[in-house]
Amino acid sequence: MRLASVLTPLSDHHLALAAQCGVEEITVRYPGAELEPLLQTKAQIERHGMKLGIIEGYLPIEKLKLGKDDGSDMSAMKRLLEHMSEAEIPLLCYNFMAGTDWVRTKLDARERGGALVTAFDLKEAQQAMSLNSAAIQAGGETITADALWTNLERMLAELLPVAEKHGVTMVMHPDDPPLAEFAGKARIMNSVENFERLMRLSPSRHNAICFCQGTFAEMGADIPAAIRRLGKHIRYVHFRDVRGNAACFAETFHDNGPTDMVAAMRAYHDISFTGPMRPDHVPQLDGEEEGEPGYTMMGRLFAYGYMRGLIQSVQAGQPTS
Repeated sequence: MRLASVLTPLSDHHLALAAQCGVEEITVRYPGAELEPLLQTKAQIERHGMKLGIIEGYLPIEKLKLGKDDGSDMSAMKRLLEHMSEAEIPLLCYNFMAGTDWVRTKLDARERGGALVTAFDLKEAQQAMSLNSAAIQAGGETITADALWTNLERMLAELLPVAEKHGVTMVMHPDDPPLAEFAGKARIMNSVENFERLMRLSPSRHNAICFCQGTFAEMGADIPAAIRRLGKHIRYVHFRDVRGNAACFAETFHDNGPTDMVAAMRAYHDISFTGPMRPDHVPQLDGEEEGEPGYTMMGRLFAYGYMRGLIQSVQAGQPTS
């Protein structure tokens, strides 16, 4: 297992802190259509002794999800895979949430010691949407689960051969929150069974899973059991926890949620997972209230140490509880 991280902002100061804490790989957002900015970011990361290992988020993929692509999204994704090969970046993390990305209704819920975390309440979201229903109806469109599966299968049929050619693995992130429907659009990556269905769409090793622990916890999954069940298909991990369920939950400190994180780390060891694992969302600590919710630095520093301790313990075969 290799400790990874996204850094916001991606500054030399944050890179130095991550390197000092033992981070090995860095995740970056979609860099745009040109190769040169990606190579510049790669060089910046490598100057700190780490590697650029994952591209994740803000991908040109929305029209592919909706089945409305005029060819521009597919071309952009193929170009990205080509650029990733040239920059030697092995993992592309994507999701199939149509019309949105991860959603929260509160950015300042209280955790241990008054730290701030993000939270979601479906009732609050539905109330907000009902108040803005005219705007939603004017600008949105619905899509069924069957249509999403059809569009996903069509997309993978065209993209996976390109990913294989360029040595890139595509890892699917779960829907967050993993509801059956949100804002008039169905969601399909919302259960362990549907991730097994995703793996059946293509036998390619380049078709794989980003196991986001917090989202699988929102599904009600037994996390260690789900890790073992999905096993060899897990190629990237978001290590985090939540308290609650898909309809109402809040983030927690990594060591302060309901999931047995010790057992989870042992499960990754048992399936011989050797890929990158990042803290994902973290609480905002005292003095970071103006930072980006879920992505401030001091909470990451805490998470790095906690995760490294668990990783080293299970790898050494020592008792972890």
